[in-house]
Amino acid sequence: MSSPATDVVRLLTVSGQSLAVAESLTGGLVAAEITSVPGASKAFRGSVTAYATELKHAVLGVDADLLAARGAVDPQVAQQMAAGVRAALGADWGIATTGVAGPEPQDGQPVGTVFVAVCGPRAGSARGGKVEALRLNGDRAEIRRESVRSVLGLLLKELADEHSGNERAQDTERNGGF
Repeated sequence: MSSPATDVVRLLTVSGQSLAVAESLTGGLVAAEITSVPGASKAFRGSVTAYATELKHAVLGVDADLLAARGAVDPQVAQQMAAGVRAALGADWGIATTGVAGPEPQDGQPVGTVFVAVCGPRAGSARGGKVEALRLNGDRAEIRRESVRSVLGLLLKELADEHSGNERAQDTERNGGF
């Protein structure tokens, strides 16, 4: 059985698309999972581990006022991180993780609060980006591992939607546009 990372690399490679990763609480685990797949270099552009809140603004372009008002653990921050890394590294897809792995709460959010985001080629449309809010249980390591699984799962869903949309478009073209 293949892993989510293997499936992500395969789908991106087949479609000729690329991926960039922005991480906070996962500290590089998402990038490590992706680069553990042989052939990942065909699709993986790189990653930014913006662990410090100010780096989310300085490197990834997250709105400073948003960070000041809401803190780093916020769905809009996750979305802006995904969009920011996608733009900064010139990728078709950007994914991001931000949250509280523990042991202490952060920005008024309890341990286990995590936001994962995907920003894709249709960034101007409603389907261009998606954020999932998670409430995870377990210790620090478990929360971080589940965050990796969750962001890769979200990306897989978006890639599958994009792929099925392309098939429908091609089928319509073959059938004279009807």
